[in-house]
Amino acid sequence: MARFVRWYGSGPLHLLVLIASFALTGYAMVRLFAVQPLAVALWFVGAAILHDLILLPLYSLADLSALSVLRHRSAGGRTVPWINHLRVPAFLSGLLLLVWFPLVFRMAARYSGDTGLSDTVYLGRWLAITGALFAASAAAFALRLRRARRAGRGDESRPVTDHGSTP
Repeated sequence: MARFVRWYGSGPLHLLVLIASFALTGYAMVRLFAVQPLAVALWFVGAAILHDLILLPLYSLADLSALSVLRHRSAGGRTVPWINHLRVPAFLSGLLLLVWFPLVFRMAARYSGDTGLSDTVYLGRWLAITGALFAASAAAFALRLRRARRAGRGDESRPVTDHGSTP
């Protein structure tokens, strides 16, 4: 087993899950290309270009901006990493917007005709979900910060002993 881990870099379960995901992806590709090969190929090329040339620089710039603006250096003590408490809700909110943007921005002309439902509620719901995501993340950060402060106080209340010196 150690030889396999040394050779592969992880355990056999990781390799099995990786093979299964490639098999599922291959199956999906075969099924999609059988129906509309040109549309699927254009979608993949467009998605790669959109992500790599437009979205990646934008969210990298946003992340670096958040890091530089919100960075503060504490004067000692324990710190709690905060950046993922900003990244996770922003990512989830952006993903929801990416999936539902035609309805959020009322760009789906046929939606009401096809479903009989109104598209007027999506912007408010997306904003409410975004607010709830950031509120939950802020609450989780506050709990982590509280726990770190309590752990820091616990360490300071103990008497300091110097085991290396002689009396």
